[in-house]
Formats: sequence, structure tokens, C-alpha cells
Amino acid sequence: MIPQLSPADFADWRNNAAEGAPVLPVVLDVREPWELQTASVKADGFRLVHIPMREIPDRLAELRQTEAGTGQPIACLCHHGMRSLQVANYLTQSGFTEVVNLQGGIDAWSQQVDPAVPKY
Repeated sequence: MIPQLSPADFADWRNNAAEGAPVLPVVLDVREPWELQTASVKADGFRLVHIPMREIPDRLAELRQTEAGTGQPIACLCHHGMRSLQVANYLTQSGFTEVVNLQGGIDAWSQQVDPAVPKY
């Protein structure tokens, strides 16, 4: 079962994930490029990585190329949290151990964290 993290609780997760970690935690945005251009989170104490869902299998090595490897803390993000949940499950099945899903996606982020992020 993938942990579901509300955007309101993200700051605590980010701080806990960064504590003693050799690399910054990652927010993996799995939306399409046009969605990212429409609305995006601002990297603040985390590394923002954009890999559309359909490209994840071919680009998995990019996520492993850190000191933490498959122990890299990753929070998956999409529009409403469904695509990112599928990606989080895939990452877990691929050996990643520190994966959460941002429940409600960028839509919930806009409501709970940063109202300046446009809704679409």
C-alpha cells in the first residue's frame, strides 16, 4: 500500500525525508508537458522532476542516478492523484522504497498549499 500524503502535510514529509538524506527529496510530476505549463509547484527544499507517466518505464534509470538510488524519497504528483498513484505503485514494484503519493494532486496543492497555482 502506497502512503497517501495530503499536500498540507507535504512540508513535514519533505523535512523528514531530507533529514540525514544524502540528496534532496524528489517531487515526481507525471503529468503531460501542457499540464506542467498550465500549473506547477515551485521547488522549495525538494527537487522537481518531470517525467510524463507514459515515459516512466523508459526513464526509470534517471530516478536511480542519485546517491540514494532506490532509497531516494519520492512524492508522486499528477492532476488529481490517480496517475501518480499508479506511478508510485510501479516505482515500488521496481524496488524504490521511499515513495508516497500526493493525494489530490496539483488540484489539492492549489487548494491546501498555494492558491496561486492555477486550477484546470
